Amino acid sequence: MTAVMLALVKSPRWTLDRTAPLVLAVALSISVLAACRQESPTSRTGVAVREVSVAAAADLKFVLDEISREFGKQNKDIRANVTFGSSGNFYSQLQNQAPFDLFLSADMEYPRKLAQQGLSLSGTEFSYAVGRLAVWVPASSPMDVRKLEINSLKNPSVRHISIANPQHAPYGRAAEAAMRSLGVYDAVKDKLVFGENVAQALQFVQTGNAEIGIVALSLAISPEVRDQGRNWEVPLDSYPRMEQGGVILKWAKDAEAARTFRAFLTSPEGRSIFKRYGFALPGE
Repeated sequence: MTAVMLALVKSPRWTLDRTAPLVLAVALSISVLAACRQESPTSRTGVAVREVSVAAAADLKFVLDEISREFGKQNKDIRANVTFGSSGNFYSQLQNQAPFDLFLSADMEYPRKLAQQGLSLSGTEFSYAVGRLAVWVPASSPMDVRKLEINSLKNPSVRHISIANPQHAPYGRAAEAAMRSLGVYDAVKDKLVFGENVAQALQFVQTGNAEIGIVALSLAISPEVRDQGRNWEVPLDSYPRMEQGGVILKWAKDAEAARTFRAFLTSPEGRSIFKRYGFALPGE
């Protein structure tokens, strides 16, 4: 009930006479108009804001926060609403037409599959970055990961090693491949603990639930995390190339707004932000 209606109800002059239906109708009209205004968000300049709903891989948490801010400065009429999670889980949800406009995956294969299934707008697949792995320990750890490199995982003080779940997280699959390639997997496999996504894998180490983790370099060197610990970048040739890509979904509410956001991601400005967060770029 609106404040207007509450005031009328509480007023001692409110009586159930023949004017009551008219007053109630006016109050309800005000309520409907107010609701309509709330459903149409506007920017500070009074311009109606269009929204792009983005399902994004968890390794993009900090870089996409910055990209969204810069995008918003140049496109005041479009706002990006981003949800972060596991690329594999998003893929499963999008097969059932989860309400997103744009999908940014840590593995280009997921957008390709959606396109093959006819679930994306034709010709909207694109690559935006190449992911990298890092071994990460908190600042309180006595281990010198830059000296020990992958053998940090075999340190006697390590009881738990955190990675993203390889079943549905590309960074988890890459971490497992790197451990096998670098010859430590059999020695440490019983110590592995799995985060739902790579951001949660990092969180396990931050909170002390694991002593060390293999996480996205983009998270480890972000301004929000870099002073909390130390990292060693895992050699790129020790795991399959992590080409990251996206696609605009077939049921996008505002496909043009999604295209505008996609264009910014692949623009020179967007690419430079990805580079600052440790990503390689397509073609490099």
